Amino acid sequence: MKINPYLIFNGDCRAAFTFYEQCLQGKLEAMMSFGETPAAEHVPKEHHHLIIHTCLKVGDQMLMASDTTPDRPTPGMSGCSVSLNVDSVAEAERVFNALAKDGRIDMPLEATFWAARFGMLADRFGVSWMVNCESDK
Repeated sequence: MKINPYLIFNGDCRAAFTFYEQCLQGKLEAMMSFGETPAAEHVPKEHHHLIIHTCLKVGDQMLMASDTTPDRPTPGMSGCSVSLNVDSVAEAERVFNALAKDGRIDMPLEATFWAARFGMLADRFGVSWMVNCESDK
C-alpha cells in the first residue's frame, strides 16, 4: 500500500505542477484538462482549461492534484503539509530553496535535534512543505 497526497487547487494546478516538476526533479506522468475528457461537453467552456487530474512521479512516489471548479472553491490548503525526506544536506537545501521561491518560509532550513536539516515553508501556491534530511550521507 502507498499513500499518495492529492492536492486541490483553485485554478493554478497546471502552474503548480509545472513548478513542482522542476523543484522536485520529477516527471509529470499525466496532466489532463476538463476540456480533454470525454465529458467535456458537460463542462462549461470557460472551465475547459482547468486540470481534472495530474500526477507527478518522484522516485517511486506520486503527488497528484486537480483544480476544483469555480462553483466549488476550496478555501485553500491548511492543516497539512507535504513532507519530503531527502538523503543529503545539499539536496535538502536545493529543494527547500526551490520551493520557497516567491513563497513564505515558516521555519528556516537548519540543523535540529532529530535531523541534519529540517525546514518548513509555504510555496507560492499556498501548499505547505516540510523538508527533512535525517543525516548527510
